[in-house]
Amino acid sequence: MRFPERLTADAGLCEARLLAALAGRADQPVTEAMRYAVRGGKRLRGFLVLEGGRMLGVAEERAVSAAAAIEALHAYSLVHDDLPCMDDDDLRRGQPTVHKKWDEGTAVLAGDALQTLAFELLCDPALGSSDVRMELVSGLARASGIDGMVLGQALDIAAETAGRSLTLDEITALQAGKTGALIGFAAEAGALIAGADRAPLRRYAAALGLAFQIADDILDVTGDEAKTGKRLHKDAEAGKATFVSLLGLEGARARAAELVQEAEAALAGYGNAAANLIAAARFVIARDS
Repeated sequence: MRFPERLTADAGLCEARLLAALAGRADQPVTEAMRYAVRGGKRLRGFLVLEGGRMLGVAEERAVSAAAAIEALHAYSLVHDDLPCMDDDDLRRGQPTVHKKWDEGTAVLAGDALQTLAFELLCDPALGSSDVRMELVSGLARASGIDGMVLGQALDIAAETAGRSLTLDEITALQAGKTGALIGFAAEAGALIAGADRAPLRRYAAALGLAFQIADDILDVTGDEAKTGKRLHKDAEAGKATFVSLLGLEGARARAAELVQEAEAALAGYGNAAANLIAAARFVIARDS
């Protein structure tokens, strides 16, 4: 199956696993808000888990709980990022954000519950031995916590509060946590489940994560809100330094293209088995949403 079809199919697998995990839960507004938050999206992180596993011989039925786990964690981060105390967004994927459709308290609790659901999913025995599951749990905790995503978000808020523009090195370090850490975990998870060397996928993910963020910065300047499903030009309005503001539009595009080449080179040893992961890297900088 080629990349576009595989990405769509894997998105369906992730969503089905998430909705199955939420079936039969307490009939509360927060539960419905959780279901709302996990619907839709490209599911690129879940795809990376599943495709990295396939490349190394791991059946998707075995890895799908890990793919769903990172999508639950990602969904929590988006629900909280959209809150008025964070990015204050009204739209996500063309729909009202959770705090707009319900209220801020429900959004906070839905995000909290999605985070804990992620770790519940990583306890699925299908993922492998208790050692493998523990390593998945600890890996996602590091990627999403104060050493990863939360640190990146904190650095972003601190810079905005202080009203100062970050340097290129500072933005790169910030995004390695805010965006890159979860992408890194997703790319390595399949190798962890397979018991294979994670180093090539780690190098791939480092390049992919940074390319993804540069593409987001480009979309904030050049994108179409009807396609992105969210408000654009926020960074410029807030006076924030971005890869585009520091490198220029063409410089940012050139750097993203270089990173895609680095991602491809990291997987050269896998031959045709890496075709969809390489296509994913190219997609990241060509996407319009």
